Amino acid sequence: MPETDEKSFAERFINAYNTIDHELRIQHDFRRSMSYSDMIRRAVVQNYVVRKYEDELIDYGRLRNAIIHKSNEDYIIAEPHEDVVLQFEKIAKIISAPPKVWNTICKKDVVTVQFDVPLKKVIEIIYTSSFSNLPVYKNGGLIGVANGQKMLNVLGEQVSKGKDINEYISKTKIEDIINQFTNGRYYEVMPMDVTVERALNLFYENRKLLIIILTKTGSMEEVPLGILTTGDIMDMNSLLEKF
Repeated sequence: MPETDEKSFAERFINAYNTIDHELRIQHDFRRSMSYSDMIRRAVVQNYVVRKYEDELIDYGRLRNAIIHKSNEDYIIAEPHEDVVLQFEKIAKIISAPPKVWNTICKKDVVTVQFDVPLKKVIEIIYTSSFSNLPVYKNGGLIGVANGQKMLNVLGEQVSKGKDINEYISKTKIEDIINQFTNGRYYEVMPMDVTVERALNLFYENRKLLIIILTKTGSMEEVPLGILTTGDIMDMNSLLEKF
């Protein structure tokens, strides 16, 4: 066979396999002795992309074993279909170099409020800005997120107690309201270089998560630079599909 710089489908397939194998072992600190299939099954818990493509990754692992000689991994005995190669290369690209939310999805016009702002003012800001999640800051640090639905729940409780709502929303500070929010952790702070895969995994791991706030390094003491909400999940999935 004459020499050529163009790789065969089998060579490209093996390269994609090796890329995924290498990246997952590094990203999740898997032992070198762990088999590819076991590694995929374990990575499902930690990696949104692996979870999304689990069945294909397992099938492609079996195919890789079928197209190389059992005693010589450099000896290819079969050629995979082009569509299979393109899909495997796509998955390898997402796993090895996933897109960042900062460059693609996140909203950068963050609206925040201070801890001592009256609830009435916060309600007005939510109405005029159309943002239902407002990060709340005190002395330069994040202390919570004013979420529209959670505030409505608190107001409903006050109504049921016969409280004067106009007086309540005028005299109650937002800090006092967010301290009443229950039902677990509903926000996260991440560095601005967080990947789409990592953000999707956070929403998957915590079904109560409503918002991810992006700062320079992921510190709650830093200025918010961008936000992601549950409304961005579909767009992030679509981005991975087209990546």
